[in-house]
Amino acid sequence: MKRLLIILILLTSCGAALAKESDQAKQLAKANEVLTEIMQTPDKSVPKDLLDKAVCVGIVPAQIKFAFGIGGSYGRGVLVCRRHGNGPWGAPSLFTMGGGSFGFQIGGKATDIVFIVMNPGGARKLLQSKVTLGADASVAGGPVGRSASAETDAQLHAQILSYSRSRGLFGGVALNGAVLKQDSDSNEKLYGRKVSPRDILINGKVSVPAAGRALDRTLTKYSPHGGAAFAA
Repeated sequence: MKRLLIILILLTSCGAALAKESDQAKQLAKANEVLTEIMQTPDKSVPKDLLDKAVCVGIVPAQIKFAFGIGGSYGRGVLVCRRHGNGPWGAPSLFTMGGGSFGFQIGGKATDIVFIVMNPGGARKLLQSKVTLGADASVAGGPVGRSASAETDAQLHAQILSYSRSRGLFGGVALNGAVLKQDSDSNEKLYGRKVSPRDILINGKVSVPAAGRALDRTLTKYSPHGGAAFAA
């Protein structure tokens, strides 16, 4: 009886672990789906010349939002950086995003968020356990289309350019006040061991997991080269 009980406990634990791991895989699959759908329409996507300059790309699929007075939001996202800032796309790091109203909220709905990190300084800011966009790292709504010729001075100097998609509409949106936190627990489940966001995103010490290969292929398809080298 004791042996049977132990076996049942082990099977239950393994099943729970697999279920949790699948949550991370689903998160990566949704992120890839969002990016693919957005980039398939060049006239209404992130401009390629901006994407080629970016050192990192962040995606929050279907961020859940609610509006009670000032509003609020919560979402789980995926951040991918080029290896060493200017190499091929690297392994994903998972994060959460929450905060007050971002200025594009109309009632309660789900919104996809995409942002691109334009320089190594912005990437290093996101490594903090908690970073407030607009305060700890400069952020501006990004231009949309085939080129970035419509950039404003604020966009040219921002560390992060951000976008939202809701009800089929995609456009730049400033994520001022959004709080981004690295999700260490989800990263541990994804990679099967504790690994720091720095080793994933900056040092390139982690290989792309099987669940992240589709997203890696999509990023490589739309921007195979670019970025700027991280300082040693």
